[in-house]
Formats: sequence, C-alpha cells, structure tokens
Amino acid sequence: DALLNAAGGNMSGAVIAPDQTFFDLKTEAFQKVLDLNLTGTVIPTQVFLRPMVEAGRGSIVNFSSMAAFRPMTRVCGYAAAKAGISNFTAFMANEVATKFTSAIRVNAIAPGFFITNQNRALLTNPDGSLTQRGADVIRQTPFKRFGEPEELCGTIQYLISDASAFVTGTVAVVDGGFNSFAM
Repeated sequence: DALLNAAGGNMSGAVIAPDQTFFDLKTEAFQKVLDLNLTGTVIPTQVFLRPMVEAGRGSIVNFSSMAAFRPMTRVCGYAAAKAGISNFTAFMANEVATKFTSAIRVNAIAPGFFITNQNRALLTNPDGSLTQRGADVIRQTPFKRFGEPEELCGTIQYLISDASAFVTGTVAVVDGGFNSFAM
C-alpha cells in the first residue's frame, strides 16, 4: 500500500570542510553518496511500484531534504542527491499517473533539522551545546528548535492516506519554518 523511501546519508569525502575547496571533493565519495541517497530511492521504487500497479493503488513517499531547496555549505554530494530525489518525485508522479493510474501517488517529505545519531556531532558538541552549524540552523529556524522525529509522522500519514488522494508530485516541508526564513 505504501513505500517510504528513507535512504539517506553522507560521507566525509563528499563533504567540503571549511578549510577545503571544491577541488578537494572526492568524486568516488560523491558517487557513493549519490548511489546511497538517489539510487537507494530509485531501486526500491522499481521493486515496490510493480505490486502497486498490479493492485491499482498505492502511495510512495520519498525523503528529500532542506538541502534540496537551499544550498548548504559543505554537503555537496548529499545536497545534489536530495535535489535529485525531489526531481525524481515529480518525474515519477507524472510517469505513474499517465502510464498506470492516478490511484498511485508519488510525493516526498523534506525534513528540516532533526538531531539523529548521523548528524549529532555536526549540530551539537559533546557537552550538548550547539556547534556553530547547529547555532546557525536554530538562528534560521523560526521555531527556534530542532524537530522531533515523531513530528514527521503526521505528514507521512497524510501523504499515504486517502486524505491526500488528489496530491502527487509534491514535496511536503516539515522544518519548523527553516525554508521560509528570510532576513
């Protein structure tokens, strides 16, 4: 009935550290990050879309990111992959609706900043205080806090339920206002 494509991750070689330039980017690491995030969304879609087509209904929710909307320093590979997921979502929404059925919807969710084991060291210091990057995120988030993982559930439930029967090809932002921040 529903597929959540939540592949995600980054690696140091696909990140440009503050003391580095674009020329320090490791293309093999960049490719691995694209494979993990983008190809890691395409392959499950190929596998799980088939039974949805056979059943004549379903919902796919891909995980994009704030990095798909706004250029963020350092995360070159991750941002490129997540922008690709947003584009892939729109492509697949059209592909599925025009070639199979409008009863299968393809959407994405773009989480703002949520502290996880994966990004904890990037956003917080060992003593729990904010790193410079963490402080920058909070400064640009009108809610003035990081999200809690369960705060993604309502949007996901909406996107996989019949309440969103006329919604496809969209990227739902769940970010405490980060993407709407302006100076």
